Amino acid sequence: MIMAAVLSENVSLEDFMANPPDDMEWVDGQIAEKNGMTVKHSRIQSRLDRSWGNYKDSSGQGGEVYTEVPCHTNRRVRRPDVAYLPSELVAEYGDVPTFPQSPLLVAEIVSPTDIAEEIFLKAQEYLDSGCLEVWIVFPESRWILIMTQTQKLAFNLGVIVSTQLVLPGFSVAVDELLA
Repeated sequence: MIMAAVLSENVSLEDFMANPPDDMEWVDGQIAEKNGMTVKHSRIQSRLDRSWGNYKDSSGQGGEVYTEVPCHTNRRVRRPDVAYLPSELVAEYGDVPTFPQSPLLVAEIVSPTDIAEEIFLKAQEYLDSGCLEVWIVFPESRWILIMTQTQKLAFNLGVIVSTQLVLPGFSVAVDELLA
């Protein structure tokens, strides 16, 4: 999602992390609202949340799946659309207001107002901050890109997409997520 107008300037990172407002991110010392979510975006977010959540339960891997959870990257506080944290990180962080690092698995669902370059920079920001795998979901063109530190993979309709490094064994038909 693209960031809307800046709502507040000169907010400290510590203050924001201690009490992150809903639907807001901390970007370069300013609080900015996330916007651009469509019905299709919300549906895909829900499907991916449910799919990862059901799989982590049925496979016995545990952990937690979150939507819009605040996390501290190396430079900002972001809210990935869907995120997974394994059990050991859930136990370590407990119920902090903001995770002190990126979740290990993140999905960003591209909205009509998003700018491609910003989405790819955000994915790299997650990877530079402890994330191992980023899914970039393009609802309109029906593509899913998976980025890790060492590879970039693309999937479209008619194929099965699988996690690469996190939630081993998870796979789902692209059609099931994006139809």
